[in-house]
Amino acid sequence: MSKLTVYQYAKCGTCRKAVKWLEAAGHDLTQIPIFEEPPTVEELASLVENSGLELKKFFNTSGEVYKEMNLKDQLKGMSREEQLQLLASNGRLIKRPIVTDGSKVTVGFKEEQFQETWG
Repeated sequence: MSKLTVYQYAKCGTCRKAVKWLEAAGHDLTQIPIFEEPPTVEELASLVENSGLELKKFFNTSGEVYKEMNLKDQLKGMSREEQLQLLASNGRLIKRPIVTDGSKVTVGFKEEQFQETWG
């Protein structure tokens, strides 16, 4: 199959399910620990562009850091560049897993979406 990059957190159940699914589908995975090595601003901009999703879909809205920083209200007033900088500065703010082959990107894990994109 294809070689995929997975930004993930090893203790995250959703990430583990996604990795297991991708390995079972025969993909060769490069796993990047998202908390220790979050994507750079440039990498995030490219991931957002290739995903076809809005930038706000990359925020882990159920995470503690997101809630502690009260980002729900603050994001509206931030520029795209500021939001990318914020995501790149703290991997805990990024929704995971992010899977990419360099052109396609998925965020989170939904089996139907994985089947469609990576199956």
